[in-house]
Amino acid sequence: MYLLFLFLAVTVNAQNRQVLYNFADLPQSLLLNPAIETDYKFHIGVPLLSGFSADFGSTGFTVSDLFANNNVSFNDKVNNVLNSLTERDFLKINTQIEILSGGYRYNNKLYFSFGFYQETDGIIYFPNDGITFITEGNASFLNRNFTASQLLYKLDVLGVLHFGVTKKINEKLSLGGRFKIYSSALNLETANNRGTLTTIEGTNNIFTHTLSDVDIELKTSGLVNETNDEFITDVGSYLKNTFFGANLGLGIDFGFTYNVSKQLEITGSILDFGFVRHKKNIKNSFVKGDYIFEGIQFNYDTDNQINYWRQLDEDFRENVPSGSNLNPYTSFRPTKINSSLRYSFGEKRSKYCYDNTYKDFYKNAIGVQLFSIFRPLSPQVALTGFYETSLSKKFHVKVTYTVDDYSLYNIGAGISCQIDKINFYGMVDNLAQFNDIASTNSMSIQLGFNTIFN
Repeated sequence: MYLLFLFLAVTVNAQNRQVLYNFADLPQSLLLNPAIETDYKFHIGVPLLSGFSADFGSTGFTVSDLFANNNVSFNDKVNNVLNSLTERDFLKINTQIEILSGGYRYNNKLYFSFGFYQETDGIIYFPNDGITFITEGNASFLNRNFTASQLLYKLDVLGVLHFGVTKKINEKLSLGGRFKIYSSALNLETANNRGTLTTIEGTNNIFTHTLSDVDIELKTSGLVNETNDEFITDVGSYLKNTFFGANLGLGIDFGFTYNVSKQLEITGSILDFGFVRHKKNIKNSFVKGDYIFEGIQFNYDTDNQINYWRQLDEDFRENVPSGSNLNPYTSFRPTKINSSLRYSFGEKRSKYCYDNTYKDFYKNAIGVQLFSIFRPLSPQVALTGFYETSLSKKFHVKVTYTVDDYSLYNIGAGISCQIDKINFYGMVDNLAQFNDIASTNSMSIQLGFNTIFN
């Protein structure tokens, strides 16, 4: 079981897109702040290729901690990793694939954008007590409370249909909003569990095991077919349910851009303030109550054999209510907050705009960006410093330095290049450890193609 947790670490990470945020007027930056200013008439994303992002990583250990060639046995490596983890260490996953995207300018003050993307987002915290119990048992931990509150995870696979508007209020201020319809294909989550398992020296047997105030509920939606109680294994069913399936929800984004001067800009956004209502293919498992177990007293009788484990199971179920239900539930999206301060400087250049005019811009920019995402245990925060430069009117480069839960020296870079109407962008982070990916806690990539009409 614990090897499963370690394997998952190879495929998970955070959701901060610090290189993409407010970069080079890219249409995809509107998904991070619907108030980002744009200077084109309309854009059309290349279907299935306009936006792809994948982030991988973990806290607490790296792949090399398990597979490094250092004459340490694999079992010892696993034990060392497990002993170093705490209940605050976590694994995260976020991927997005844009299926369709586009936008058009209604007039010189309004720009509309729309699209549909599929997203996978999840987090799992290491249940330190649970891992210790599974790997070492509880006989060596007398009087220790193994707590159920550390059982904490959430996974969403869903489609998002969205429509946004960016409005230029005046020369200094732009506001933006985005309306989202979520269609969930899969949700697995548990939170707010409680209860303890404690083992003490027994009076009628060697040990007495006490379950106290246990209240655990594991919620699932889209995983089990409620008509036949079997797991859904058809990948096509999941893909179908990301587009107006039975489990729907609503969400909004909001953002602003404020130009303090021609060179100083402040931006901010709140993303995915919303929920999904799950009411189809639900299966929730629960355990609630108290229980004291003093072991099994075996009586040897060949003529009257007793199924002790069956008796134990029946006694447990009688005293501790457990089972499953089909109760609908509401799942909240992980809300994200972005803010940035940007100072432009250097050579002034002119850019041809949608209204047959030319807009001045500066060749270079520096600034800072703050990112936060609300997670079940606590918000996670990242601080980024960045430098952006325009090598030409059509070729832009951005370099970032990020401090987050994974690293104190995460260096990222991105490019945006436009040839005629075709725009290509690509971004990657953690360049400092790019030559040794197995030793890094995080790695991400973003890329896409758009057609942009000025």
